[in-house]
Amino acid sequence: MKRIGTVVLAVASLAVASSALADQLEDMMKKYGCNACHSEDKKIIGPAYKEVAAKYKGDAGAVAKLTEKVKKGGSGVWGQVPMPPNPQVPDADVKKMVEMILALKK
Repeated sequence: MKRIGTVVLAVASLAVASSALADQLEDMMKKYGCNACHSEDKKIIGPAYKEVAAKYKGDAGAVAKLTEKVKKGGSGVWGQVPMPPNPQVPDADVKKMVEMILALKK
């Protein structure tokens, strides 16, 4: 019985961590204006973060690839609407946001 309690606590801890991660991601996205085109679970102008996470799941180069895409902008991956470059966002924050997005589950 003790083992089951430990598992329940571990699952509860993961849920709290996921919630805190989602809150932190949302705060950063608001700070840098990303939420004007993106949301966690639905397409606005750009793809939902969960769609991005699903598309790049298992891609070892995804963090570097997406960090560069956020900084330099681009088009063609999710349609013809271009993503504008975001050179004003500090590299460390872009990387952290990308890592958080890739950690989301669909």
